Amino acid sequence: MYHHSGTVARQAVGFGVGVLDPGAPDTDAMHFQRCTWCGTAMYHRLLCPVCQGSDLRTERSEGVGTVRHSTVVHRNTPAARNVSLVEMAEGFVVRGRVMGPPIGIHSGDRVRLSTAKDPVRGEPVFQLVDEPYRAWT
Repeated sequence: MYHHSGTVARQAVGFGVGVLDPGAPDTDAMHFQRCTWCGTAMYHRLLCPVCQGSDLRTERSEGVGTVRHSTVVHRNTPAARNVSLVEMAEGFVVRGRVMGPPIGIHSGDRVRLSTAKDPVRGEPVFQLVDEPYRAWT
């Protein structure tokens, strides 16, 4: 809804309230959406990918997940960095960065949210919870 001053007025009710709101009060927490029809959890969506429903409620994530895929990126940065897909305990997958040596992050590593929004790239930053036992690496 547009206000006569030329700025966008925020709605207080309706679907997707607070989903992409940059002025959210809790900046150290990760928020995700859950479809009220089928219960699917998703990250930064406007429609449910399963039932295409638009009635989504915003929930706060506990911030614990598992690395599903990690790769080392060398482009557009002065140093190598990792980009990881992290499956959160609530059931949604998010793209982010895991702190540590880029070559030392593997699928199956458990991670915890460190920062919900990196100031440079705007993506979540995670840290390893514990170092798993790797006998052959």
